[in-house]
This record gives sequence, structure tokens and C-alpha cells, in this order.
Amino acid sequence: MITLNSPETRFAMQAVEQASLLVKQVQAEMAAQTLTKGDRSPVTVADFASQALVGYLLGQTFPNDPLVAEEDAQELRDPAQQAILDKVTGFVRRILPEASPETVCNWIDRGGSETGERFWTLDPIDGTKGFLRGEQYAVALALIIDGKVQLGVLGCPNLTNGSQLDTGGPGSVVVAVRDQGAWTTSLVRPETLVRLKASQLEDPQEMRILRSVEAAHTNVSLVDQLAENLNVQAAPVLMDSQAKYAVLAAGAGDLMVRLLSPDKPNYREKIWDQAAGSIIIEEAGGRVTDLDGEPFDFTTGRSLLNNRGVVASNGTYHALALQTLKELGA
Repeated sequence: MITLNSPETRFAMQAVEQASLLVKQVQAEMAAQTLTKGDRSPVTVADFASQALVGYLLGQTFPNDPLVAEEDAQELRDPAQQAILDKVTGFVRRILPEASPETVCNWIDRGGSETGERFWTLDPIDGTKGFLRGEQYAVALALIIDGKVQLGVLGCPNLTNGSQLDTGGPGSVVVAVRDQGAWTTSLVRPETLVRLKASQLEDPQEMRILRSVEAAHTNVSLVDQLAENLNVQAAPVLMDSQAKYAVLAAGAGDLMVRLLSPDKPNYREKIWDQAAGSIIIEEAGGRVTDLDGEPFDFTTGRSLLNNRGVVASNGTYHALALQTLKELGA
């Protein structure tokens, strides 16, 4: 049984903390100067550096555990990408002086493992557009055993106390362990864990819907119809990434949906986009299902092939949201 004091939990929190601080450095040094030019190299460098670091740390701590992660190093091994690889290596060396271009690529490629009875899944940066804008993004790491998430950690550099949008603040690490609750502490100065609890709000008019700034992955008009049908009067909370899951778990939001985009009706969520955030909401007293009200099935490989979309809530609104979405044809 995994607990808050288990080696797995200590590893996950330390790995996410170090990776989050590393990508925060990349953002500070690269993103601001390239944003106006539309250059995506900062998020590319941060993605790869984050995954390389976590891949290395996992190999040192749990060498037999597979890692299923978003990136692979094939692109970086192309000689045309040497400049990017050199930047990635330079940032990783700030924590691991022994890093070389070859070892960095090998640590990244650890994330190409297959799923199994016990494995970790990582999104090295969730919310790339938020990262490039200097807003919300997250490092997401989870441990899945026998098809069920047992441990999830989010590193949110631009959230304070797990819920307050604060781009100049100390950031948050949010952790949840199955049957042990959801908790948060400071990213920059980790202190005592503070327990998170989903809201108990019951009036749909006051419902705060967490919505992505980036609209490409959902059906925006259908979300608008959902809010209209529920007579929601509260302003939506706009932010990117699984940081939304932390905010919902902390009681600063009440409902989040990811509907199928009309352009991508067959899209299925990647496991690293949902694993850490889903257990955090559940352990805070909320609920997470797909659009059919089914729990996520993490036994189908790198994607949630048996699940359509996402509905996450404080629990109070869940059945109402599912029914309304069904009536709307979601």
C-alpha cells in the first residue's frame, strides 16, 4: 500500500519539484524573449529537460519501474536539432553535472516503455500554450498499479496554495495518494502539507466552470450551451493544463469538462494528461469520469481508448452535468 510516507511518494514529490523548478528556469530565461516571435523552442527545451531529469531520477530510485511519457528523443538525435539538444543538455547539467547529449537522450527515451501491472506516467509539461504565455502549466507524474492510479503529483509553478493564480509566487506541489487524501505544499519552500477539499457548493448558478484558454481540444459552443442550460451566472475560470485539477481539488472551482472537438470526434485522452489530476480530484472529495459516467480505464496503453472526454467536478454537480451533456448530444 502506498502512503504519504512511502518511498514512491517521496520520490514523486522530489522529482516533480526538481523538474518544475528546472522548467521554471527555462521559462524565465527563454520564453519571454521569444514569445513575440512565435518561437516554440522554450517549451521544446523545457519538455525534454523535464523528461530527461525525471527519467534519470526514476532510473536511480526505481530502476525496474517502466516510465510511460509524452516525449522521445528521436527528434533530438537529428543533427539538425543539435542546437536544441545542446540547450536541453545545458539546463539538465545544472542539476546533473554528468549529463551529456547522449545520456540526456537516453534518459528521455526511458519514457518509451510499455504499460504494465506497475508503471509511472509523466507529462513533462502539461499546458504548452500556458507555458509560452508565462501563465499556467504543470509537471504531472503518476504511479499506476493494476490499472488504477495510486499516486499523483502535480508541480504548478504559477499557482500558490494549490489554487491561487500567481505567476510571481512560490508555486505549488500537489500530491494525492489513494485513500490518503489530497495535499499541497510550496514548490519553492516545501513546508507542512495542507489538505485540499473540493467545494460543497450546491447552487448551479454559482458554479465556477474551469475552462481552458486553449480551445482546440474541446467543443467550445457545447460548453457554452452547458453553462446556459444550467443557468450558470458565475464567471468561468480560464487557465491551461492540469493546474485546473489542483484548483478544483482546492475548492476554487466546481466543474471542468473536456468534450470532443468537432474536428477530432475520435480523439482519446493520453494517460499522462489525466492520471495525476484525476486522483487529486477524487482524493479531495470530487469525482472524475468520462462523458458516459465511466471511470478512466488505464489498462489500454498510452491512450484512454475506452473513454470519451472528461467530466470532473466537486461531486455535487456531477450527475447533473452528465445528464445535461447527454441531453445536449455530447
